[in-house]
Amino acid sequence: MTMEKTDTHIKTAQGLFALSPIVVFLTLYLVVSLILEDFYKMPIAVALTISSVWAIITYRHKTLHERIETFSREAGSGNILYMIWIFVLAGAFACLADKTGSIQTTVALTMNWLPPSLIIPGIFIAACFISTSIGTSVGTVVALTPLAVDFAQSVGGEVPFFVAVVLGGAFFGDNLSFISDTTIAATRTQKCKMNEKFKANFAIVFPAAVITLAIYMTGDFHVSASVPHQDVNIWLIIPYLMIIALAIAGVNVAVTLICGIISAITIAILSAGYDIISLLGFMGEGIDSMGNLIIITLLAGGMLGIIKATGGIRFLLQSMSGFVKGSRGGQAAIALLVGAVNLCTANNTLAILTVGSLSHEISQKYKIRPRKSASLLDSASCIVQCLIPYGAQTLLATGLAGISPAAPWPYLYYPWVLLVTMTLSIIVRRK
Repeated sequence: MTMEKTDTHIKTAQGLFALSPIVVFLTLYLVVSLILEDFYKMPIAVALTISSVWAIITYRHKTLHERIETFSREAGSGNILYMIWIFVLAGAFACLADKTGSIQTTVALTMNWLPPSLIIPGIFIAACFISTSIGTSVGTVVALTPLAVDFAQSVGGEVPFFVAVVLGGAFFGDNLSFISDTTIAATRTQKCKMNEKFKANFAIVFPAAVITLAIYMTGDFHVSASVPHQDVNIWLIIPYLMIIALAIAGVNVAVTLICGIISAITIAILSAGYDIISLLGFMGEGIDSMGNLIIITLLAGGMLGIIKATGGIRFLLQSMSGFVKGSRGGQAAIALLVGAVNLCTANNTLAILTVGSLSHEISQKYKIRPRKSASLLDSASCIVQCLIPYGAQTLLATGLAGISPAAPWPYLYYPWVLLVTMTLSIIVRRK
C-alpha cells in the first residue's frame, strides 16, 4: 500500500470524518454511561466494536480487504502485542498471588503497622516512588493494583477509588522519571537536556502531587477506623517484594513478571504445600480473566490505526497549529496538540513523537524554551493518557481489579490537579 504524503492538506470535512470513530466511541460509551449513571451498562468492548466497524466504513477509496488488512496490521503491531504479553503475564501472576495468599499476606503485614487512615496516602506515595524509580506506569500498575484492591476490601473502601490512587501515582513517575520513555521522547524531540526538562517538569508535577496527597490525607473516604491484628506467613510476601525490587532495579516488566511467577510457585509449594497442577490452574484462571482486556486492546489499536491512516491525526496537527499567537498561545498549542493526538492514539509516547517536530518549530518561533516545551509535551500527554478509559494503563489496572475501565474516572484527582498546575505554568510567565 502506498504511503500518503504527510504534508498533504486535509479538508475540514475530510478531517472531521476521519475523526468520527472517536466521536462514535465516546458517544456510545461515555455519554450513554453518564446518561444512565452506570458505567457497567455499556460494555467498552461493544462500544469499540461498533466504533471499529464505523472506522472501516469511513476508510474510503480502499477495498474492503485493504481496509481490514490495515485494521489488522495496526491491531497486531509490535506495541500492541507487547502489551498483550504484559496483560497475560500480569493476569497469571495476580491470580497466582491471590490464590496462594501472597496479596493478602502483604496487605495484612502492612496494615499491622500502618493505621487505616494512612493507607490511601501510603498507596499514592508508593506509586509515585515506584513509578519514578522504574520510569513506567505499566510496571507500577502491575505491582500495586492487586494490593490496592485487597486494601480496599480490607478497610471497606471503594475498589475504583483505590485503583484511581494507583493510576495517579503511576503517571506521576511516568511524567517525571529520567528513564521514562515519555521523558526520552520529549527531550529528544525538543533537543534539551534531561536535567533541564526535569527542573521545568518538577515545578508542574510536584505541586500537583502535594495537593493530591493533601486531598487523600484530609478527605473522608469512608475507611474502617480499625482493623484487627493478623498473623501472617512472612514467606508469602517474597513474590511481591521480588516484583517491587526488580521493578525499581529497572528490569523489563515481562522479565519481572516471569520472575514473580516463578517465585510465587516456588514459595507456594515449599511454604504452603500447594501442588504444581493447582498452581498452573490458578495461572490459567488469571490468563482467562484478561480475555476481555486483550479484545479491547486489539480493537482500540485497529480503530486508532485507521484514524491515523485516514488523516485524522494530520488534520488535528494542521488545524490547531494555525491558531497560535504569542508565547502563551504557543505553549497552549503544544499542550493541546499532544493531548488531542494522545486521545486518538491512546499512547502518550507515540503522541509525543508524532507532534514533537511541530512542537519544536512552535517553540522556536515563539521563543519557548526547549525544557518548557518538553515538559508540556510530557505533562499534557500523561494527563490525557490517565483520563481516557481505553489507555493501556487503565485497562490493565481495571482488568486486574475486575471493574469497568471507566469506574476509576470520577476519582482521578491527580490528572485534574496536574491540568490546573500545567495551565498555571502557561499563564504565569517567568522571565
